[in-house]
Amino acid sequence: MGYPPPPMARRHLNPDSPRLLGLLAALVALGPLSVDMYLPAMPIMMRALQADIGQMHLTLSAYLTGFALFHLACGPLADRFGRKPVLVGGTLVFVAACIGCAWSDTVEELLLFRFLQGIGACVGPTLARTVARDIFGPRRAARALSLIAMLMALGPAIAPTLGGFVLLVLPWPVIFVFLGIYGALMIMLVQAYLPESLPERQSMHPLSILRNYALLLADRSYLSVTVASALVYSGLLAYLSSSSFVYIDMLGVPMQYFGFIFLTTVAGYITGSGISARLASRWDSRKTMLVGSAICLATSTSMWAGNTLLPQSIWVLMLPMTFYAIGMGLVLPHAMAIAMAPFPHIAGTASALLGFIQMGLSALGAAMVGVLLKDTPQPMLLSMVCITALALLLASRTYLRRDAAS
Repeated sequence: MGYPPPPMARRHLNPDSPRLLGLLAALVALGPLSVDMYLPAMPIMMRALQADIGQMHLTLSAYLTGFALFHLACGPLADRFGRKPVLVGGTLVFVAACIGCAWSDTVEELLLFRFLQGIGACVGPTLARTVARDIFGPRRAARALSLIAMLMALGPAIAPTLGGFVLLVLPWPVIFVFLGIYGALMIMLVQAYLPESLPERQSMHPLSILRNYALLLADRSYLSVTVASALVYSGLLAYLSSSSFVYIDMLGVPMQYFGFIFLTTVAGYITGSGISARLASRWDSRKTMLVGSAICLATSTSMWAGNTLLPQSIWVLMLPMTFYAIGMGLVLPHAMAIAMAPFPHIAGTASALLGFIQMGLSALGAAMVGVLLKDTPQPMLLSMVCITALALLLASRTYLRRDAAS
């Protein structure tokens, strides 16, 4: 049997309800939408704000930095005051920051509001994972997170395409207005349909919080799977942060068609998440994570080699990225389930530290690729190869350590 839901959730939520999974997926999508929706606009924004490629990469890194840093407070706050009030408060910050982004006249203003937007967006994915852990428990969490990932991918599937077509008739600030409206809708749905699922209130004393983080950092399994999944995700962000410049500026893809390139990646992620959900009851999560990491390294290597041989082809990037997304769909849900399984009493803090490490590494990777990227995709591709090689090494160590312990 799975971990039983807390009393409040048991009275008001059916753990198998499609409405519950849909709402959690919509909350998780708050993060990807904030990245994917504005990707087609980056070259236009660069010219409008008189910036360069490196500065535009920093708008993504600023968002990811705010996203990463607030995890350290988001988790303990949710473990003390509950999931729902932190979700509502954080999403209000997100909505306000979206308005600020839309009104920005300089790249410096945009950097500030993107940082604040990251702080607000942090609560959706972090606490949706936590609520899933509260309700579904350690045994069913991997399957639930995989199904949530499948549903969540529908938003990012259309976001770049929608953004590209919007930019044909409307200015780039409209994208941030749309994100603000989405955030406001999430607040209303959380207030109306999501009851509190906090099983036990935790102390907000600084020493207690530090002890909880120290407990997580001292756990070798938690740290290995967290860093491995973070590296796989940062490989994706290295690709996303560079994609508009690579496809539109370097390879000549028309802006309105840029979003269609992402459909193959999203289809891969949906496929990987679906396979991940089916494997949850058949394979050990560490085995699934190992296979997914190997797929990510193989596809990153093939992208690098293919671009070396055929530098003007979009297919040598787009098709392997589909399989990278399949591998990522295998890695992320199972890594989250492994990481949080031993810590039901501090699930919010465990999810928050996972998100901090994931987004911190992604922010660093995006900034570094932005500095190196000039007129060829090679810096992006070599970064992805190195990142996924390290992820596979950590996933292998985690899998072998489990076998040694059994």
